[in-house]
Amino acid sequence: MPIIQSVDRALKILDLFDEHNTELKITEISEKMMLHKSTVHSLLKTLQSHHYIEQDLETGKYKLGMKLFERGNFVIHSLDIRSLAKEYLYSLSHKTDLTVHLVILDGKEGVYIDKVESSSATILYSRIGRRVPIHCSGVGKALVAFKSDEELKNLLTDYEFIKRTENTITNKGDFLLEVEAIRERGYAIDDQENEPGVYCIALPVRNHTGDVVAAISISTPVMKINEEKLEKNIELLKQASSELSSKLGYGFQ
Repeated sequence: MPIIQSVDRALKILDLFDEHNTELKITEISEKMMLHKSTVHSLLKTLQSHHYIEQDLETGKYKLGMKLFERGNFVIHSLDIRSLAKEYLYSLSHKTDLTVHLVILDGKEGVYIDKVESSSATILYSRIGRRVPIHCSGVGKALVAFKSDEELKNLLTDYEFIKRTENTITNKGDFLLEVEAIRERGYAIDDQENEPGVYCIALPVRNHTGDVVAAISISTPVMKINEEKLEKNIELLKQASSELSSKLGYGFQ
């Protein structure tokens, strides 16, 4: 496939700018590109005319333009997390032979937005569209545990720690201790806290800014748990959440 030289050069100029080089002089760009200043000047003016590059009139330095921010937002908003996650949910369910959920935060509750049911480990309480508490579900904990302390404080203001089972956390102090444990190990656990007889493991899914935008979980009847399978399933869940986060731009910000 032939490469258009001028387009290739223009894109390479855009790639010169990063967190360490937010502004560059034309001489710096010329040296990095190994091109004559007149050629670089023409490329910059073309990019500038389309608002992909801006020039500080006082310093003469160039920087990335707002058009890139605008186009980037188009890409971000066009990402449908449910569609992107689908292959990972099915793959994870197939590898673990367990039920897999995808949940997002809405206010102070999680909402199931997708579910892949295992034929051998049916989980009846969950369904797409159903809400789930954040204090006693693996997905709920994973959605909020990695928020800033200030965000978590606001989220827990007037929050009701309703008891769902004998294992449910019923107060703020114990919940904050649980949050610390989740942050340390990297994943959340629901050990029959939301539904008797059901054990869940959940991990956060992050976007391009590092924010948690969803949680992915695997659920199993407690009677089917064994240490070896549990460790293997945690690793598979980590892989799925990591790959899905990468699809959403995490690690490339």
